[in-house]
Amino acid sequence: MSQHEIIIKASKKRFISPLDCLQLGGGMKLSTRIGELKQKGYVFLDKWNKDKSFKLYKCISEPKGEQK
Repeated sequence: MSQHEIIIKASKKRFISPLDCLQLGGGMKLSTRIGELKQKGYVFLDKWNKDKSFKLYKCISEPKGEQK
């Protein structure tokens, strides 16, 4: 499973953090991977964590034709 697939699968269920991404095997650069996915047509909600040191992401929409 690729980093993108791991991130998409996890972020469809709930908001995920960079630490969640690392623990799931999706790498350390969550914001970079989210940017790549946005360029492919995915739509994400994002919000700052409580102390505003990192963002949390949730996938809300896939590109047309890729929904499963």
